Parts: sequence; C-alpha cells; structure tokens
Amino acid sequence: MLTWTCTGSGKSGLYTNYYRHRDNCNCCTPELEEEKQKTNGREANQRPWSEWKRTDTSCIQHTGHDVEQVQELYSLLPPHTLWYLKHYHSEPYIASKLNISQPAVNYFLSAVVDILHSCVYPAFVSLPADLANRRTPHGPQQDHKLIVDSTFIAIHEPHDSEQRKEYYHAKSPTNYAIKVQVARDFRHRIVHVSECYHGSVHDITVLRESGLLEHVEESVQIIGDKAYLGEEYVVTPRKKPRGRELTQEDKDFNCDINSARAAIENINQRLKTYAILGGVYRGRVDDFHKKTKIIQVVAALCNLSLNKHPIRR
Repeated sequence: MLTWTCTGSGKSGLYTNYYRHRDNCNCCTPELEEEKQKTNGREANQRPWSEWKRTDTSCIQHTGHDVEQVQELYSLLPPHTLWYLKHYHSEPYIASKLNISQPAVNYFLSAVVDILHSCVYPAFVSLPADLANRRTPHGPQQDHKLIVDSTFIAIHEPHDSEQRKEYYHAKSPTNYAIKVQVARDFRHRIVHVSECYHGSVHDITVLRESGLLEHVEESVQIIGDKAYLGEEYVVTPRKKPRGRELTQEDKDFNCDINSARAAIENINQRLKTYAILGGVYRGRVDDFHKKTKIIQVVAALCNLSLNKHPIRR
C-alpha cells in the first residue's frame, strides 16, 4: 500500500490523505507554491494551443472562428473546447496535451457542452419572432418563410442486427448514421435543430415530431425537398406526371424552389466542417440527448460565423 512521509513535520499516512495534509501543512505550503509556479511556467510547446497567435488566421485554423468571435465566446467557451469541437481529437490525446486524466477530460467536455447548450444555443438559434410578418424576407413566394432539410452524422456499424436496421442510412460513408433536421430562414440563419433520430427514420416523420408544423399556416409555409411531399403547408418541387413532361410554369417553379433550397445544403456542409459532426461519431450512439446538444451547440457557432461570413447575399 502506498504511503507518504512529510520531511518537514515527520507525519506520514496513506496516499489518499496526502493532498489534505499538504494543503494544511506549513512545511508543505512553500513546496505547493513552487509546484504551482512550475505548472504556470510550463513550456509553451506542452500546450495544445502553443502555436496559436492573436491573429484571425491562427484562430480560424484552430477553432473555426476569428479573434473577435473567440473573445466574444471566451466567457462561455474555453478555447480548447472550440478546438475539440472543430478537430474532434480523442479524449486520451487531449488528456496528454492538457496533462490531466482522461476521465477528467470526459467530465469537463460534457459539463461545458451542457453549459453551452443552456446559454449559447438559445442566444443564437431561435425561430423568428416576426415569422408571420409579411415584410419578413421571403423566398419565391410571399408566404415562404422557412427551409428544412435533414442531414446525418455517420456512426460505426452497430453490433446488434436490430440496431443495424434502425441506424441504416445509405448516404453515410459507413452505411449507418444518426439523422437530424435543420431549418433556416431566408437570412440564411439556422432557426431550429430537431432532436436526433435513427438513420432509417423518414424525413417527414422527423418534421412532424419536431414541432415546426405548429408554426405554419397559410401565411407561413416551409420549403422542403421531395421527401416532404404530401405535407400540408410544405412546398416541394413538382413531380413530373407519368407519361408527360412538366409545363414551363412547373419548371420555373421548381427552379425557384431548388434555388431557395441551395443555401441550406451549404449550411449543412458548414456544420460538417466541425469534425465532431463531419467525421464518424465515436460516442455512445444511443445517447441521443447528448448528441442533440452537441449538434445544437455547433449550429449556434455556425450562426455566429454567418454574421461575418455569410453564405451569399
């Protein structure tokens, strides 16, 4: 069994009581202060952000945000959490860089994501208060106010055969994924992110359970792709009649709808510039609550970036 002995006071005990003794021992206090100074003076090359500089280029490279945005977020978001979301390094790697234990890294990251979700997400992602206002920027028609689309986050192949059926998603590079729905307005801002679903769940099911349809009416309609055909107040491209061609009016209508939808595809790609969403997710696939929080936090960060770097005017 591990024990310790204080050379100054002559006291000894089990290793589990060492830190309590050190914090209250007059002989150990100078040693503790010296240890703190050594930690604070650790060489910069041992820190994960050692090569960072106070420049836009450096901050964007490591976090995806410029200096001003990092400063704005700093009171809510430690830079190394941005670094984690952007590059999705493994927890053991982060622990080695920060000189702390892997369980501490896991606890810290989970706690920070919870805090961010409670303050950053509501601040940057919300449905427009003037959704039904006729003067709100709109799409091809006066009543087109929101655009929806689903995206996926790839996961590793589940071991269980039933789970493989539930998570199957043909577009995923691994053939298995978690699905989420993203809605944006015509200012190109994300205004809603749904809960996570199994990859095999149909897009229209996600829409119906997301709560968005509670906000639509004749003056507030949603644009979607052909996966949403048949849903009232959801405008989709017109299908070609069997054995006939689309009229010129239908072709022009589809062109307007597809043009309006193009930006949300770009938004989905921006979400995936964060490796935690663009790569293969390594966490527990059945913890949808945690995954939803991560996606919603990243959506808030994307909205922050859109303030300075819009997709298009």
